[in-house]
Amino acid sequence: MLPAPLRRTARLCAVVLSAAALWLALADDDAMAADQKLVIPLADSQQGMRLFVGKGCVVCHAVNGVGGKAAPALDVSESEPYFDVFDFAARMWRGAPTMIVLQEMEMGYQIELTGEELAHLAAFASDRAVQKTFTEADIPEVIRDWMVDEVYEELDPDNMAR
Repeated sequence: MLPAPLRRTARLCAVVLSAAALWLALADDDAMAADQKLVIPLADSQQGMRLFVGKGCVVCHAVNGVGGKAAPALDVSESEPYFDVFDFAARMWRGAPTMIVLQEMEMGYQIELTGEELAHLAAFASDRAVQKTFTEADIPEVIRDWMVDEVYEELDPDNMAR
C-alpha cells in the first residue's frame, strides 16, 4: 500500500488524466484549431477542509459524522474504487436549487465558489485520511450554532416530483 501522500497524488493525477482524456475525446478539430485550453486547478484536501467549514458547507453537510444533517454526508465512499470529480460537480449542479434555498434559509446568503475552491472541496471529499482527522473542534462555535439537525428531504426536487 502506498503512503497517503502518494495515494492522494496518484488520485489527483488520475483525475487530471481522466479530465484531459474526456476533453480530448469530446473536442472536435475546430475546437483544437481555435487553441482552446483546459485548465484543471491543483487541489489541496487540507485547504478543502478549511473551505468546507469556512464557506459554511458544514452547516448542512457532515463529514466523519461531524456537521449538519440537512443534506447528504460527504464522506468518501468505501464502495467506490475512485473519486470522479466531474460526478462530484454534477451532483452539486443537480442539488443546486435545494442548496440555494437552504443556504438562504440557514445562513441568509448563497455560498460563492471559484473553480479553484471547488477543486479543493472535491479533494477534501475524496481524501479519507484527511476526513478522518475532521472533528467538531475544527468548527468555530458560531458556525456550530448554525448547523442544521433536520433532514430536508421535502426540498429535494426528486422527492417533490413524487
